[in-house]
Amino acid sequence: MNSAARFPAFSEPAFRCYFWSSCLSTLASWVLRFLLGWSAWALTGTATWVGIVSAAMLLPTFLLSPVFGVVSDRINPRNGMLLTLLGQGVVATVAGASQLLGLFSLPVLLVLACGVGAFTAAHQPMRLALLPLLVSRAVLPGAIGISAIVFNSSRILGPAVGGWLLSRASTGVAFLVAAALFAAGLLLLTRIRLGARPVTPGGVTLAGELVAGLRFVRSHREIRVILGFTLLNGLLGRTVIELLPAISGKLLAGNAGTLATLTATAGAGAILGGLLLARHRNAGEGLLPLVAGAQVAGALSLLPVAWAATTLHLGAIIFALSMTMTIAGISSQALAQLSTPDAFRGRVMSLWVMVTMGAPALGALALGPAADRLGFPPILLAAALLVAGASVWLYRRAGSA
Repeated sequence: MNSAARFPAFSEPAFRCYFWSSCLSTLASWVLRFLLGWSAWALTGTATWVGIVSAAMLLPTFLLSPVFGVVSDRINPRNGMLLTLLGQGVVATVAGASQLLGLFSLPVLLVLACGVGAFTAAHQPMRLALLPLLVSRAVLPGAIGISAIVFNSSRILGPAVGGWLLSRASTGVAFLVAAALFAAGLLLLTRIRLGARPVTPGGVTLAGELVAGLRFVRSHREIRVILGFTLLNGLLGRTVIELLPAISGKLLAGNAGTLATLTATAGAGAILGGLLLARHRNAGEGLLPLVAGAQVAGALSLLPVAWAATTLHLGAIIFALSMTMTIAGISSQALAQLSTPDAFRGRVMSLWVMVTMGAPALGALALGPAADRLGFPPILLAAALLVAGASVWLYRRAGSA
């Protein structure tokens, strides 16, 4: 049985080209993020600065994603993605050059992290708006699942490649490898051709379209519930992943290899979560209890963190957390995509991205400094219990509405 028979989305030529472009560019993104996170730890040795750098890469999503959501409903999102990949490649190139020239410093790191955040804020709404244009609605859930597997596979390979490069070459060379991967993904994306997008009616401003999108979300109860669960997922699951450089250093006194192992373990759990979800054939109401149950299970998986004294023990916890939170995250994205008409897709999914990427920024800013004062075990335990309780409350509220 060929891949198109097992995964119908591959029967679409445009999706096949997008798939290979996504493999390269997403891998590059994770290599870049890993290198920036490691650079923050190497420069400062504190969880606070790791959290600040993580926030700098994520926080711009709050301000920019809704705007780019409107833009993605107006333009060819492929062209938008070309620009965002080019921008991220430039960031990686500047980082590599500054390392090789001895100009890399904490201020430079912060500027580069903000650049990654800005380009990511633009890239994600474009990507989510492009995907439904590449496949038919019947195979859209499968395309979402494949994209999630690419993302989470890159979560394994990116840090692994980054760690290997750091052990074999300089940090500057590692950044330049990431830049080359961005360039390769960009070239493949140029091969995709799309028809013209509908023209925005005259007199409709960008602000007016943004307000219309917000009104649509406000009137759509299911989307509001989905965004609530996505917020909780980001405040715990994604925040822990973003803080792995500090968690590894604080709990295990780990080096770059330890961090690469833990991040790869998180990616492995996410891939398993994606594969398990691929077997779920009900794209309707059955996904909402799956989201709630997975988030509660993920929060509870953090409870043994106080006894994690080895890479194996901590890796098992991170694996379970990543698997369950990935199931919740993919399910919430599928629900949001299937519940949104094409005319509002870019704006709604930009809000989903804003919450997905922005919530870990808030979590990192809160948990990083708190962990420096009190240690990671009590902070992670408290956060896990709060998220588990809030997930149960939100699901009950959704069912009673």
